[in-house]
Amino acid sequence: MLWPFNHFRKPRTPLRGTIEAIYGMIVTQAREPSFYRDFGVPDTVNGRFDLLLLHLWLVLRRLKSAESGAALSQGLFDHFCNDMDDNLREMGVGDLTVPKRMQAFGEAFYGRTAAYDFALMEGGEALAQAVCKNILNGENIEKARRLAAYAKAAMAALDRLDEAALVSGSARFPLPENGAQQ
Repeated sequence: MLWPFNHFRKPRTPLRGTIEAIYGMIVTQAREPSFYRDFGVPDTVNGRFDLLLLHLWLVLRRLKSAESGAALSQGLFDHFCNDMDDNLREMGVGDLTVPKRMQAFGEAFYGRTAAYDFALMEGGEALAQAVCKNILNGENIEKARRLAAYAKAAMAALDRLDEAALVSGSARFPLPENGAQQ
């Protein structure tokens, strides 16, 4: 039965399972060993975080064009923040330090996504330069070019997805090796 005052409540968030499935897809791809072995991404907490941000950016970029994209994007970002908070606490970071670290994560997220968005507008080598700076610590531009080629291939694959596959969480990123060769 519909309650007459439902419209006064906060709007429902997208299905938690959908957000968890999409976030799981991002985390799974960011943990792909070939990024660390073949692309030169440092296998450190920071390297893994930066690769997670790259994949989160790719999905959020695609969600902008989806009908329910705004709500999904917000839910996905919130889930990312909750995951980072949980990880900090598991690593033993104290309650007083967590907010400062979360602020740093937010600044990193917004800084990197702005750099990647700007690089897409610039075209050419700009994305490779942004990837080199943000993920590979300014070293090994050749591997950064491969990683940028992978990101462009992943972007194209996400853009080809129909909205139903995207919002269901059943989508998959291309294999890193295949994406870098395109």
